[in-house]
Amino acid sequence: MIALSLAEIAEIVGGDLRPAAGHDPASIVSGVVDTDSRQISPGGIFVAKPGEQTDGHRFVGAAIENGAVLALVEHAVDEAISQIVVPDVVDAIAELARAVVAKVRAAGDLRIVGVTGSNGKTTTKNFLARILQDEGETIAPIASYNNEVGAPLTMLRITPTTRFLVCEFGASAPGEIARLAGLVTPDVVIELMVGLAHAGGFGGIEETARAKAELVKAAAHGGTAVLNLDDPRVAGMAPLAEERGLQIVGFGQTPAADVRAAEIDVTASGTSCIVHVDGQALPLRLQVLGAHHVNNAIAAIAATGALGVAPADAIARLETVQLAERWRMQPMGGADVRIINDAYNASPDSMAAALRTLAQITGPDERTVAVLGAMSELGETAGDEHDRIGLLAVRLNIQRIVVVGAEARRLYLAAVGEGSWDGEAVHLADADAAFEYLRGELRPGDRVLVKSSNSAGLRFLGDRLGESFS
Repeated sequence: MIALSLAEIAEIVGGDLRPAAGHDPASIVSGVVDTDSRQISPGGIFVAKPGEQTDGHRFVGAAIENGAVLALVEHAVDEAISQIVVPDVVDAIAELARAVVAKVRAAGDLRIVGVTGSNGKTTTKNFLARILQDEGETIAPIASYNNEVGAPLTMLRITPTTRFLVCEFGASAPGEIARLAGLVTPDVVIELMVGLAHAGGFGGIEETARAKAELVKAAAHGGTAVLNLDDPRVAGMAPLAEERGLQIVGFGQTPAADVRAAEIDVTASGTSCIVHVDGQALPLRLQVLGAHHVNNAIAAIAATGALGVAPADAIARLETVQLAERWRMQPMGGADVRIINDAYNASPDSMAAALRTLAQITGPDERTVAVLGAMSELGETAGDEHDRIGLLAVRLNIQRIVVVGAEARRLYLAAVGEGSWDGEAVHLADADAAFEYLRGELRPGDRVLVKSSNSAGLRFLGDRLGESFS
């Protein structure tokens, strides 16, 4: 974080400052801000966030051992550290992030990119960071720091010399994107897609679209909206962008796109396409698996183009990215049994894209195996969407469908009903049972996709399989 005095921080967050012995209100703090005491380093600020499982106030002592010099707390604790007592630490870090970003922006040339969408946010964020880091100091979220805690913590990592801040905005209810994006007023906003991820929290896909459009409303006047023209709901945000005085840059595979992907080819070693932009036809060869990552890549090319990066430079940098993110289409295993661990998260769209990729990259002498768990937060559409994925897996001729967990049982029943009734599909109670089954079932030449929502925990099953067959 930028250097601020204890008094300045207390004023920004509206808290009661209680300096420790040897500190006074003018004492300067400039260390990392985090809610995890294990991530605190010397000079850091520990945010004692209450949680469902535990209370951060219990870990103030551990944060001190790691070098914390200030704690944001909701009640004073008996520890030898300066404390600022606030009614709500989550609100406090949001206000601190707002102030820090405003100070850096006022003093330099900080440019801010915000990205949202039902799928692809984290991959696109990583693509953006890779392109921009060669232009200047770039801060981007760790993993999926995109919620009411993670987004402000990312913002607070900027320094006076940061040139680019990439923000990922997730949401599970209306108003969340507006609140988070409103902290920074992005110069460039990216709308990737509107799908059924978290639809249960929004109350349906149309409400999801309205929530995603909050990012367009939060953009800086005169900025740029990068819109996926292949998605009618995203393309429908264009009038709103025009009202905001934004320049619109469309991306996708439609001929109307300003940055267009064509001739997409998916192989086991990566994904290639031709990018049409600014009157040029440029080859792009991603090391990342899956056709769905092409749109993420061209979104990043479009957004960084609005920031002055030449498309050829953006493409050259994207081609160095070896992995979108841990547990996202992550190749594992060995030469005989190859695992794709894509179980960090799942929605109907991302599940379908992963299954199609599995089918596309498997050779005629290889066998497709899909290990599938539940897709969460789908609300009343959950049953139908699990049915749809079960049907798709069979129609793609996935040769072994291993369904894990009670919440995914509808997927298994749909697969059986579609014709996978002669042992091609199995249902297992949990990840341990699936691991034991797969240890005996998998054979040389198998390509295995592991895919589920985070809550199903299959990412760890994917890790176990990768280690077992490496």
